[in-house]
Amino acid sequence: MNRGWLVRILTRVLALWALGAATTAPAREALVVELEGVIGPAASAYVAAAIANAESRQAHLLVLRIDTPGGLDTSMRAIVKAINASTVPVVGYVAPSGARAASAGAYILYACHVAAMAPGTNVGAATPVQLIGFGDDAKRDKPPESAGEPKPAGSGDAKTDKLVNDAVAYLRSLAQLRGRNAEWAEAAVRQAASLPAEEALRLGVVELVARDVADLLRQLDGRTVRMAAGELTLDTDGLSQVAVEPDWHSRLLAVIGNPNVAYILLLVGIYGLVYEFSNPGVVLPGVVGAVSLLLALYAFQLLPINYAGMALVLLGLALMVAEAFVPSFGALGIGGIASFVIGSLVLVDSDLPGFAISLPLIVTFAVISTVLLVFVVGLAVKSQRRPVVSGAEELLGAVGHAEADFVGEGSVRVHGEVWTARSEVPLRARQDIEVIGRDGLTLLVAPKHTQRRT
Repeated sequence: MNRGWLVRILTRVLALWALGAATTAPAREALVVELEGVIGPAASAYVAAAIANAESRQAHLLVLRIDTPGGLDTSMRAIVKAINASTVPVVGYVAPSGARAASAGAYILYACHVAAMAPGTNVGAATPVQLIGFGDDAKRDKPPESAGEPKPAGSGDAKTDKLVNDAVAYLRSLAQLRGRNAEWAEAAVRQAASLPAEEALRLGVVELVARDVADLLRQLDGRTVRMAAGELTLDTDGLSQVAVEPDWHSRLLAVIGNPNVAYILLLVGIYGLVYEFSNPGVVLPGVVGAVSLLLALYAFQLLPINYAGMALVLLGLALMVAEAFVPSFGALGIGGIASFVIGSLVLVDSDLPGFAISLPLIVTFAVISTVLLVFVVGLAVKSQRRPVVSGAEELLGAVGHAEADFVGEGSVRVHGEVWTARSEVPLRARQDIEVIGRDGLTLLVAPKHTQRRT
């Protein structure tokens, strides 16, 4: 009997253990992450969080859908490092049709364990943006050289060669790591070469061309990939697709990491603090200004900021504020507006699309500042032309009346105040007088040719 009870207890324990193991077993799923738009701090944080999420969920696969014109080098390298360190296979998939993996996107695609493209997409143009000149249209319009004839090193200045060679070495190392076409990777950097999906497949730049994610998973089934821990055979049959949305941190970075938003926060912060300092005790402008300024500074440390431009913007704002407190009839204000506009134009040190401050936004703030400046200068001019309403000068010509009869010196009431006065002619009580001068605290008065008061 004891043995029967023991068997039953062991059976139940094993059943519970099996049930627990079944409920904790990793779900068969493929996480799908959308990497769209310019590659920046928000994108790198989003991808890193998605990879960490895939690892914690023990997902079978992470599909990185890429559609980007490029982005910041630092953010791109952060994404590449996260992919290389991932314990979950990452599949780079340029999709949908019409998408591209240009510039930084090409590096990210090469870093993925499997590279795939949808029909009608393209990859390449991986030349560092800093090398694109503003002149020499003939060179810019010249067709790129063929992939088999790479541009020789040393054909440009030292800075150009350094940037090109670093980018070439980086992309070639990724190509060699994943077993892809390293020669074309060099051409993508040196000649900004670009390929459509079918040709990229033929040249060994990507492994697959798939219509959609379902087709991609079907083609991936049974494929062997090289991970950091060794080779891994993918089992993608029946995987469910799970879309991964950005978390609050990535969304916040995406908002304040926008150069236009950071620019607005900077101006709101400065104007809010100036208003608070000029009107102590209002509180709300100071709080809003301090929070906005801190968010702007956080955003700017994530962006490629030209500190000379930042200094010009701050100088321009300081000069415009100084005009309000120390009116110079426009001299300080005009200099401030010029400094503000020039600094705003060069504030972000990048030619990448999506990282330039909007020109209409700059013009709008410049116009608003100009209107405020004209208003302040107008008030200063009017104050100079306005008659004096206080002080000794204001008493000249003022009208009052004698408090009592007096000859020589007596008392008069002017502007509701009683003054000691002297007159060369006798005055009677309640007689109207006019101030014709002042001697210290004594008014010099004379009779005003009006009717006597009753």
